[in-house]
Amino acid sequence: MKIELQNLTKKFPARGKKGGEVTAVNDFSFEIPDGELIALLGPSGCGKSTTLNMICGLEKPTGGRIFFGNEDVTALPPELRGVGMVFQNYALYPHLSVRQNILFPLENLKGKDRPSKEEMNRRAAQAAGLVQIEELMDRKPRELSGGQQQRVAIARALVKMPRVLLLDEPLSNLDARLRLQTREEIRKIQKETGITTVFVTHDQEEAMSISDRIAVMKEGVLMQHGRPQEVYDDPASLFVARFLGTPPINVFQGEVKKGMLYIGEEAVLPAAGVPDQEVCVGIRPEGFLPRGDGELGCQLSRVEVMGRDISIVSTHPACANEVIRSIINADTQIDASARTVRFSLKPGKVFLFHKQTGERIRFTAG
Repeated sequence: MKIELQNLTKKFPARGKKGGEVTAVNDFSFEIPDGELIALLGPSGCGKSTTLNMICGLEKPTGGRIFFGNEDVTALPPELRGVGMVFQNYALYPHLSVRQNILFPLENLKGKDRPSKEEMNRRAAQAAGLVQIEELMDRKPRELSGGQQQRVAIARALVKMPRVLLLDEPLSNLDARLRLQTREEIRKIQKETGITTVFVTHDQEEAMSISDRIAVMKEGVLMQHGRPQEVYDDPASLFVARFLGTPPINVFQGEVKKGMLYIGEEAVLPAAGVPDQEVCVGIRPEGFLPRGDGELGCQLSRVEVMGRDISIVSTHPACANEVIRSIINADTQIDASARTVRFSLKPGKVFLFHKQTGERIRFTAG
């Protein structure tokens, strides 16, 4: 089921004496292709959960329209939209068994939409099988781990055979190992069912690892969208560049003079086509090449061995980060006792941004 959001806006009354309104989502337009898993990504308060709630029907838009396929569902109540919703806290009924929790959405259907008891049980067993909880059907939620409760919540959403599956920070209550396992299972289930899925998270690693596309939001505005690797490799703004990547991008204060990019007093790269100006320079951790005659010199703090990679931790007066992290191949020999380390830079991993607005400045290195 294709989802199309057209100029979606949501305003809430402001709290306090001054009154007025707060814009949670501002003129948001986005198309979600049929059968894909899309992540709405951004920091807390960016409007991603509000957007999800409008798709679900729990929130009514202040402006704009929502389409499922060719059907305008903007004014349709949640129960008629054919969506399955999984919340952050799972929202399971503690007095009901796993089987009863999964059956609950079907038992609340009325008239011709209500399946037979046999069909309900068949669909509940099928949903439980998808998330591998068949042996837990007679337990109560309190007898389950966090990961098992999360699976029950997904099964309950899937049992309705929804047109759209909506997941609101579903992994935030799980420990790190279980988060990794469960996000892989969510991706597997989505692929098997082919259900169009919208996944809300503030965790960029989570979003990039399982999504077909990501939509990065800030203060209710869509900043950039696309396939995860494309957005990572070609950020439209400093905000997006900083939000994506682990370790985070290294940001320097730089200057373009006569077609050359300077960091401090050192000319580090050609920057053809850029007028002379002060800029913010973003360099991905994998964008550094250790070389004795490299253009950029940094103060070496330490070398961290991480198995297949090495992290060179250094500092530079022009760097906005507390430390610079450079990720290189473990086969590279680094003198950890040295006071300084010099780097050449990979042009494709260096981005320039406008100092005031943070917008991307395109340049040609060479």
